[in-house]
Amino acid sequence: MQIKPFGVEMWMNEFETRCELNLAETCVDSITLGELLDMAGKRESVLEELLPMRLGYGDIEGSPRLRDVIASLYAKQARENVLVCHGTIGANALVHQALVSRGDHVIAVVPTYQQHYSIPESLGAEVELLWLRAEHGYLPDLAALKAMLRPTTKLIAINNPNNPTGALMDRAMLSEIAALAGSAGAWILCDEVYRGTDQAGEGYSASMADLYEKGISTAGMSKAYSLAGLRLGWIVAPKPVLEAAMIHRDYNTISVGCIDDYLAALALEHRDKILARAHRITRDNLAILAQWMEQEKRMHWVKPKSGTTALLKYDLPMSSRDFCLALLEEEGVMLCPGSAFDLEGTVRMGYACGTEVLRQGLARMSRFLARKGNR
Repeated sequence: MQIKPFGVEMWMNEFETRCELNLAETCVDSITLGELLDMAGKRESVLEELLPMRLGYGDIEGSPRLRDVIASLYAKQARENVLVCHGTIGANALVHQALVSRGDHVIAVVPTYQQHYSIPESLGAEVELLWLRAEHGYLPDLAALKAMLRPTTKLIAINNPNNPTGALMDRAMLSEIAALAGSAGAWILCDEVYRGTDQAGEGYSASMADLYEKGISTAGMSKAYSLAGLRLGWIVAPKPVLEAAMIHRDYNTISVGCIDDYLAALALEHRDKILARAHRITRDNLAILAQWMEQEKRMHWVKPKSGTTALLKYDLPMSSRDFCLALLEEEGVMLCPGSAFDLEGTVRMGYACGTEVLRQGLARMSRFLARKGNR
C-alpha cells in the first residue's frame, strides 16, 4: 500500500523540539500526572489501585469502566457501541480500513486531518474533496455536497469542530448532512477529537453518532482533555462497524495499555475539572488572539467557534513554508504552514498553549510581521 506523506505530522516531527515557543500545538496545554491525580482526589491512594494490576493485555476492546464512561459522553450510546483505540488517529484509520474498499466513492470535507482523504485514496477509493471557504465561515456548502453524492458513495468524512479552521457545525447542519448521507445510504465518519472545546456553553457540540443511524464518531484524550501522552482514543458506532474494525485492529494494535485505560477512565470520570481548565485556557487565549488580530492588518481570519486552532491568512509575498521557517529561525516561534493542508498563503496557529507562551509568541510575530512588511 502506498500513501502520501502526512504533511502536518512531518512538519511537527521535524520542528516541534527545535522551537522556543510552540504555537503549532493543537492540544490544550497538557496536564501532569500529578495534576490529574489531584483533580481526581487520588494522589494518596492511586498506588493501592495500580500495584495489584497485572500488566497483561487487559481488556481488548477497552475496560468496561472506560467504555461506560465514554458512552456517557453521548446521548444515545452504550458500552457495546464503544471501541477503545490507540488515539483518535488509530480510531480514524480503523474506520477507513474497515469500511472503504477499492472503487468506493468517498467524499472528504477539507481542509481536515489528512487521514480522511489520504487513507481512503491509498485503499483505492475515488476520493472527492469538498472545500470549505472563508466566505461561508468555513462551513460546508450543502448544495455542493448533495451534487457530489452518488449511489456508490460509501463514506462522507467530516471533522467537527474543524481542524484547522475552528469552524463549528451546529446540530441542525449535522442533521442536514445526515439526511443527505441517508439518501445515498452512505456512512458518515465525524472526527470529533476537538469536541468539548466549544467557545460557548458546556463546550460539547452535538455528535454524529447520536444523530444518524450510520453515523460514526471518533475522539480521544489528547485535545480537550490535555492527555495526549495516554495515546488513547475511541470509535463510537453501530456494532457491525466495531466488529469490522476489530478485525483490522487485531493486526496492528491488539489493545491499549491497561495503565492508559485506567488513567483515561479516571480523567473522564472527573472531566468537569479538566474541561473547566480547558475552557478557561481556550476562551481566554482566543480573546487574546482576537485582540491581536485586530491590530495586525497583514493577518486575516474567520474567528474560531471551537477547537484549539485558527487558520490565518497573511499578506506577505512568501510561501507558507518559507513564512514558517523564517519565523522559526528569526523569532523561535513555530506555526504550521498552510501548505500542509493544501492551503497556500495561510498558517495554522494553535492557541491552547500556556497563556504566557501565547502572549510572547504573538509579540514576536508582530515584530516579525513589521520587519517583513517594511522590506
